Amino acid sequence: MKRKKILIYTTVCFIMFMATINVHCQPKNGDYDTYTVKRGDSLWKIAVKYQVGISEIIAANKQFKNPDLIYPGDKVYVPLFTNVKAIEKEVINLTNRERQNNGLKPLKYNWELSRVARYKSADMRDRNYFSHTSPTYGSPIKMVRDFGIRYTAVGENIAMGQRTAWEVVNGWMNSSSHRANILSKYYTEIGVGFAKSSSGKTYWTQLFIK
Repeated sequence: MKRKKILIYTTVCFIMFMATINVHCQPKNGDYDTYTVKRGDSLWKIAVKYQVGISEIIAANKQFKNPDLIYPGDKVYVPLFTNVKAIEKEVINLTNRERQNNGLKPLKYNWELSRVARYKSADMRDRNYFSHTSPTYGSPIKMVRDFGIRYTAVGENIAMGQRTAWEVVNGWMNSSSHRANILSKYYTEIGVGFAKSSSGKTYWTQLFIK
């Protein structure tokens, strides 16, 4: 039986900071939509509409020599991450169910935070580590800040090896420190990131912010 791991990270940082980072994350082949550019569109507007990152759109559209220049009628291929997002949202739904069962308000889904969590899970998979401190992105606070997300507090749960959304949430709830993050009255928003290796090993990241 494969060993399963879970880890928690909790910290508070009263910093309001905006930044950007250029990163790449490709969807499965064929898992994209074709969007026709309309007058007034920008890649940012398209990204928000589909809840994906601009860098992912740029990576999927090598035909644009200058991504800042798009024109009405242009075709933009937009990565959807359909299966991954479905799993991530199931984790969020199960997490909010636990909160409601304990008399707490549900956390608001933040798609940009889920994108950050997805990068963290993929980084653990690709660089073969299991830690809150990423050799690529640093601490959860630094990572959230560098992706340009506003916050006054950041918390993180991570896990490895759980096969389903229910299994990972159940594992976190059976750990006092992870449970404390999930049932915290302090956090208001949540993002979840899921990644799987070629061998089938799973990596999970929960990010909480206020």
